[in-house]
Amino acid sequence: MIKSEPGTRQSEVSSRLQVLMLLRVIVVSLLLGALIVIQSRETHSYFGHIQTFHYLLIATVYFATFIYVVFLKFSHKVTFQAYLQLFFDSFFITALIYSTGGIDSIFSFLYILSIISGSIILYRKGGMVIASTNSILYGLLLDLHYYGVVHPLGSQASYPERYQSAYLFFIILANMVGFYFSAYLSSFLSEQARKSRVELKAKQIDFDKLEALNESIINSITSGLVVLDAQGNIILFNPAAEKIFGIKSSHVYGRAVTDALPLLGADLPLKEVGRSSFDDQRPVFSDFTCPDPGGRKFYLRLSISPLSLSLGDHKGKILIFQDITRLKESEEEMKKVEGLAVIGELAAGIAHEIRNPMASISGSIEMLKEGLEKDDVNSRLMDIVSREVNRLNHLISDFLLFARPKEANIEEFDLGQLILESLELFQNSKHWSENLTAHTDFQHPLRLKSDPEQLKQVLWNLFSNASEAMGVQGFLYVSAEIETEFPRPGKKMVKIVVRDTGEGFNEEALSQAFTPFFTTKERGSGLGMAIVKRIIEGLKGQISGGNHPEGGGKVTLYLPMTDE
Repeated sequence: MIKSEPGTRQSEVSSRLQVLMLLRVIVVSLLLGALIVIQSRETHSYFGHIQTFHYLLIATVYFATFIYVVFLKFSHKVTFQAYLQLFFDSFFITALIYSTGGIDSIFSFLYILSIISGSIILYRKGGMVIASTNSILYGLLLDLHYYGVVHPLGSQASYPERYQSAYLFFIILANMVGFYFSAYLSSFLSEQARKSRVELKAKQIDFDKLEALNESIINSITSGLVVLDAQGNIILFNPAAEKIFGIKSSHVYGRAVTDALPLLGADLPLKEVGRSSFDDQRPVFSDFTCPDPGGRKFYLRLSISPLSLSLGDHKGKILIFQDITRLKESEEEMKKVEGLAVIGELAAGIAHEIRNPMASISGSIEMLKEGLEKDDVNSRLMDIVSREVNRLNHLISDFLLFARPKEANIEEFDLGQLILESLELFQNSKHWSENLTAHTDFQHPLRLKSDPEQLKQVLWNLFSNASEAMGVQGFLYVSAEIETEFPRPGKKMVKIVVRDTGEGFNEEALSQAFTPFFTTKERGSGLGMAIVKRIIEGLKGQISGGNHPEGGGKVTLYLPMTDE
């Protein structure tokens, strides 16, 4: 069962009551006015003799209408007021019948108008209540008149002589049947109208929601949407299209697409799309460049689809523009990366092939050195050649390590113990000075799943760089802790910090610290920090460099605690 909202119901009843009050005044004024005119011209009329009672009825209706208006304005009990007015109408009609002859009055049809009003305003319940009220009042009036209890104005002296009681009963019964039948029919139509009105309002609400949803979707999509009618004029231009072309929809609405979008020029393939292209409902795609008002070229991908109705008739075209400038730029970058990857593979292959001749050259130099006479110049030259060969060999090894990193061998280990072992091993090497001091700060135990050998190599390179940055004196700090806020909250990472008390990074070194072949050392290869970055990224970690507030440089590593 469909029910209307209480607020809507009260508003409907109130508006109908206002119409009823206006119609009541008009009908009563016309009927009684006409009755007075007729009775004024005739000494005796079918309606009865003119009486002061008629004027009293008109005044009563006007006064009651004034009271209704006041009550309707200040009272919120609209349904109660409706019943009150309809009951008054029943009594008023009874009084009118009384004043126009009683049984002889022709105004009993006004009861039906009252019943119809009750059905329209208060639906079936109101119609039946008013029909019952009218039946009681009309039957009571006719019975009292018949037996002489009351004497209506303008009525005959005696009715028992004119009518039989059975005939009077038939008159009352026929009118009662008519009253209830009118109440049923009018309330049936009223109920159907109310049901249709509620359903229509619900459908209107759904339609408004659907329209708002469609508008929100059209305004929210990032692709430019342009809809053309059968003549090629623009009938829809969404905000994304406004952003792409830099034109407001109000400036292009109703205009031909070729005139409204001159930036497209002849690249718009509308004429090339024939009817056969639309028969299979597949869109037509095309890519083209389009200059913006600033002179910069951007790439657009256009798909053209038919605008079809439910019957299959084509009534226009749907144009969807996608800005694929970033996609094109990414494709160009990928081509460059692919080219660099090929060059990298070639360079790695060449470097690998160079190692064998370098080993032969180094061995040959050692044999020549033993066979030559002891000469300071020759010996020094041989030492230079041997040292440079070893340097080239070391550079090639570093390059191969950077170009072809080893596959990670993941295992679980104690990170603190690994740091201590790596630090102890470095302190016993030739890179460590007696005036350098190491400080460690990390939790015990700190279990980590990663590649311990590659991590040792990373620590060795960082210790070596820190030692060279400090010279013969300084402090080396190594710390490790669990980090839960980086790189994203809730993900456990191990944070390793290696810092020194040297001069720190300058701006150029800080921006290119991990760039291959960039170095601030006189005889450095520039691959040490690049290899460190490559290893850490291979272990699914992150690395960053910076300067410490107390002086010196620092390198921060983030490694996942579990194998990813």
